[in-house]
Amino acid sequence: MATVDPSLETVDADRRGGGVGRGYAAAVTAYVLWGVSPAFWPLLAPADAVESVAHRVAWTLLGMLAVITVARRWSDLRGLSWRTWLLITAGSVLIGMNWGTYIWATTHDHVVDAALGYYGTPLVAVLLAVLVLHERLRPAQWVAIGLAAAAVTVLTVGTGRLPWITLVLAVSFGVYGLVKKRVPLDPIPGLTAEGFLLGPLAIVFIVVIQVMGIGTFTGHGVGHALLLVAAGPITAIPLLLFAAGAKRLSLATLGVLQYINPTLQFLFGVFVAGEEMPVSRWIGVSLVWAALLIFTVDALRAREGNGSS
Repeated sequence: MATVDPSLETVDADRRGGGVGRGYAAAVTAYVLWGVSPAFWPLLAPADAVESVAHRVAWTLLGMLAVITVARRWSDLRGLSWRTWLLITAGSVLIGMNWGTYIWATTHDHVVDAALGYYGTPLVAVLLAVLVLHERLRPAQWVAIGLAAAAVTVLTVGTGRLPWITLVLAVSFGVYGLVKKRVPLDPIPGLTAEGFLLGPLAIVFIVVIQVMGIGTFTGHGVGHALLLVAAGPITAIPLLLFAAGAKRLSLATLGVLQYINPTLQFLFGVFVAGEEMPVSRWIGVSLVWAALLIFTVDALRAREGNGSS
């Protein structure tokens, strides 16, 4: 007897209860907020990327402590094994690397490179499934990965440098997703646990640079301080909305909606930030889009086949 994806069963149940509409609203809002975030991080100047990440981590932790207290979810963090905490530590390092690279990219005119990184995350996830989980790929998935590799080659040759921002974002977030799958926590306690590990370091860093006189939290006006504080909710709110949407929508639906984020980032980079788009870059972007089209259509067909069997 064929198994049915539990996420699809959840969607059917929620459709009868009218929950799918709320799921779409929550997920789309989350992806839109992520997509327009390149407009926010440059506002934190004169804070550099490292200080911005420190404030992002610190204020996100404080916000999540409030959320987990109100939601009465502290029990989820009790009794976790040392192996789980090792995975949470690895996830913390990966997401910190991802956040730092992303903020640096958006404040140094590399928004398009960042968008390509998040476009490439699903493809990296598939590649990791082969290398780490020893899963077998379908022919269409191999074609998609081949096109993505061709895109990296074109971008490297065209610019004369390896697209490191794209690769770091795609790989760090792809590996982060793999690690998160092995952590038995949903987003609220999971993000809080990661904050426990990164938060104290971030707070110490903020205090030290303030004492040294090189921090920007004080001395640049109330508006600047409030923007640094806002880095917390700017991070936590989309994650909480995504978690709410993920409970009501199928993985197939989320797989399509996820492209809202990098598409908005790409449009922002080209039309708002005015980043240069030479022919080689357009070719690279087109190859990535072709890879994602093949990947998404193949995934939807495979899911339909499993559902109908």
